[in-house]
Amino acid sequence: MTMSENLTSQVVLVTGAGRGIGAATARLLAARGASVGVLDIDGDLAHATTEAITAAGGKALAIVADASDRQAVFDAAAALAGAHGPLTGIVNDAIFIRYGPIEGVEEEVLDRMFAVGIKGAFWGVQALLAHRGDQPASIVNLASPVADLGTANTASYTAVKGAIVALTRQLAVELGPKGVRVNAVAPGAVPTPGARAIVDEAGYAKRRAQTPLGRLGGEDEIAAAIAFLIGPDASFVTGEVLHADGGITVKSM
Repeated sequence: MTMSENLTSQVVLVTGAGRGIGAATARLLAARGASVGVLDIDGDLAHATTEAITAAGGKALAIVADASDRQAVFDAAAALAGAHGPLTGIVNDAIFIRYGPIEGVEEEVLDRMFAVGIKGAFWGVQALLAHRGDQPASIVNLASPVADLGTANTASYTAVKGAIVALTRQLAVELGPKGVRVNAVAPGAVPTPGARAIVDEAGYAKRRAQTPLGRLGGEDEIAAAIAFLIGPDASFVTGEVLHADGGITVKSM
């Protein structure tokens, strides 16, 4: 492990860490020495990720909580700080996704998407600020290429991720003087368990064809981008949206 990969002084809360990109991120941060709070609404998944980390010699705390619940997120941060010390970072990964044409968007679904995807990021940032110490801190939000592209049938998801991109840049300015860096990662097509529930094989074939690198991304590849922004190599990086998308955002046709 190089010095830049050493995260032994880091205490990071990862939301939506029970599976997919969140779980891969929690595992990688722990492998590099960070103490990780594994927050997920599904207790079985949170504990499974935590057990995998501890079995590999890492430090992790399973936290069963709904990322849209402000008090639950604050309690999670407090528990992690109590177990491993003041927080130095948070990865706002938790999301609830539904696709469909704009005329069919239901209020209950839209409310849930905004609650997890937007409010959850607010609560995560607030919880970090409430339970951080004197050392610099880092926030990484999960964005998406849909914030830059016009993609049919993704109005609700695009609204969430567009808000996250704007919030990331705004918070970089607001929190920079406090020693807090704020960045985002925009993953391309990654066939996570959650994504596979709403994208079929034909959809992934289309995404593969649209990606200049000619393939889908892996959870570990996105986790590596997140870990970079959390770690010391990104110490002068803030307000950025890192597109780990195989080039799909810059393809014109």
